[in-house]
Amino acid sequence: MADGSGCITESLDDHGYFEFAALYGRASQFPVLTGRRSPRKEKTETLNNINNAQLFRQRMQAGETLIGMGVTFSDPAVCELVAEAGYDFSWIDMEHGAIGIETALQMVMAHRGTNTAPFIRVQWNDLNIIKPVADLGPAGIVVPQVNSADEAEAAVRACRYPPRGVRGYGPRRGVGYGAVSQPDYLEQVTDEPIVVIQIEHRDAVANLDEILEVPGVDILCLGLNDLSGSFGKLGQHDDPEVVNAVTEVAAKVGKSDRVLGISTFYSHETYARWCSLDVRWINLNVDFANLYRAGREVVEAVRG
Repeated sequence: MADGSGCITESLDDHGYFEFAALYGRASQFPVLTGRRSPRKEKTETLNNINNAQLFRQRMQAGETLIGMGVTFSDPAVCELVAEAGYDFSWIDMEHGAIGIETALQMVMAHRGTNTAPFIRVQWNDLNIIKPVADLGPAGIVVPQVNSADEAEAAVRACRYPPRGVRGYGPRRGVGYGAVSQPDYLEQVTDEPIVVIQIEHRDAVANLDEILEVPGVDILCLGLNDLSGSFGKLGQHDDPEVVNAVTEVAAKVGKSDRVLGISTFYSHETYARWCSLDVRWINLNVDFANLYRAGREVVEAVRG
């Protein structure tokens, strides 16, 4: 309608004003709005905006070698540091690190606005452990000690909504706190989060052919300490039996459409070795080891 000055105004109800007032208070409590407001823009952001999952998957499919750093300290600033240092992903360790669910959320959020993808290793292959971690919106979930096809399938199903899985529905970050519709969100997470299973037991090596048949597993990550321990040779990574197991895994994964990964400490020689086996997802070192190494270098330089 027109006011006395000839300007065009809208009635309050054109804005859904009275519907709003009915929910939040009396109409008289709110100022009269004049002029036509801009139409509400639909939310078009994807999960890539909060965790870089889609970009990371594209880089994997392009054959890039992606490196990460393990995070065990319970300060989210460490994850921000990992991103600033230029790592492709972080490995937030809830299995061995002193990290609870609230801290893990802050760590995942610290990656927003960076090019680094947050991965979280959960404590165990259990639906009720994986479910709240998946709701934090990480790019990927690392599941330890997956030793059979049934266990691999359970890990995938825990990360997927029905009908492909059994993940309970209750996202918060993933739907932009309400800005993203449920249909759009479900379309985005068809193949998210990225599923990483750890091959760290001789039983997993024996069952690898069946494990590789399980759809939805993106990365198979070697865990050398537990793998060597399952042979009764904990820490003996160069033992022939352990080396043969690693070589077998690398050969079989290399013939599949999956990515081979490893979590290990860095040296020029070991990095070259893993690259020669076509390991393309490499968690190199961990926060405390990097801090100790840098600290010792300073002490030794000062003390001569």
